[in-house]
Amino acid sequence: MGKLTLELSLSLYLSSVNEGIRQMLKISELAGRIGLSAHTIRFYEKHGLIEASERSDSGYRLYSAADVNRAEFVKTARNIGFSLEDIAQLLSIRLDRSSHSCQEVTDITRNKLHEVNRKMAELEAMQKVLSRLLDNCDGGLENATHCSILEVLDNGGLATTGRVN
Repeated sequence: MGKLTLELSLSLYLSSVNEGIRQMLKISELAGRIGLSAHTIRFYEKHGLIEASERSDSGYRLYSAADVNRAEFVKTARNIGFSLEDIAQLLSIRLDRSSHSCQEVTDITRNKLHEVNRKMAELEAMQKVLSRLLDNCDGGLENATHCSILEVLDNGGLATTGRVN
C-alpha cells in the first residue's frame, strides 16, 4: 500500500508540474492570445514594459498569467494613445499603488488628453486647408501644367491660418 501511495503522490506531483508548465506561454502563444505580434512584444520587452517570467531550457521566453495581464495592460494603454514613457510610469504606479496617488495617474491621463486635443486641432486645420485647396481646384482631366494645388504648394501659398493665397 505504501508503494501505491508513493506512486500516486508522484503521479499527482508530476501532473501538477506539467500543468504549471502548460500555463506558461511562449511568445507566439502570448502574441496570439492578446493580438500583438511577437515582434511588438519583443519591442515592448526592449523598452522594459514587458518581461518574460522565465526562459525554457532551450531559451524560449515563457510568460505567466501575470505577464499576460501586464502585456494586455500595455496593449490597452498603447491603443488609447499613451506613449511608452507614459506606460512605463503607469506600470510603475500599478506595481506599487500604495506609494502613489490616483492624482499621478490623473495627471498622466490629463496630459495625454491635452496632447490629443492639440493634435485634433492640428488635424482640423489641415482638413480646412485641404478642403480649400480642393474648393479652388477644378480637378479636370487635362494635364497638371496649371494645377492650382501644385501652384499653391510650389509658391508656399499656405499661410499659417490655412488660407490659400
